[in-house]
This record gives sequence, structure tokens and C-alpha cells, in this order.
Amino acid sequence: MSKLRRQLSAGITNNVETKSLNDIKNKTGNIYESIAIIGKRANQINITLKEELHNKLDEFASHTDSLEEIHENKEQIEISRAYERMPNPALLATQEFMEEKVYFRKGDDELFS
Repeated sequence: MSKLRRQLSAGITNNVETKSLNDIKNKTGNIYESIAIIGKRANQINITLKEELHNKLDEFASHTDSLEEIHENKEQIEISRAYERMPNPALLATQEFMEEKVYFRKGDDELFS
């Protein structure tokens, strides 16, 4: 298991839990900013996990496959199942945001003044 997957899924369940909107809003002062930050972090996590999965599955790829040569690979199936059991990137991003593990900054509003 990769370091990233261990860090991300440590202590986080696959079940969706309700969060207080006031708690989410209090982190930035605006619920929409908070949701945007969580969404951007979820995209980052998703891209990283997808790249990691594809890199692992590329080890099993055969570039000269024909219909007769396709066979079941137990290791490949186990890797895919492990990634399917992982928590959703949105759940991971929300947890990171609530634990203040996400760095974010606001743009300069006075830039064009």
C-alpha cells in the first residue's frame, strides 16, 4: 500500500457522515468558499489516486493482447478492489478541511484598485 493511500484512508470510513454547515462555514467565513476549497482538494486527491492506480495496473498490461491471450490476473484484481474500497476523494477532502490540513489562500482583491 502506498504512503499516500495510508495517509488518506487512515481513520476515515467509507460511510458518509453529516457535517454541520456552520462548522464548514466558520473555516473561511463563507460556505461557498469552503465547498470550493473542498472540491478543489477532492480533485487533487482523485487525480493522484488515479495516476497511482494506472501506474500499478500498467505493470500488468500486455501490449500484444489477443482474444486468446486475455486471462485473469489475481494481483490486478486485488489492486483494483483495494482502490474501490478506499473512501471517496470528497470524503477525504472534507476530513482534511475540517482538520485544517488543507492550505488555502484568498486572491488579492485590491490588485486592480
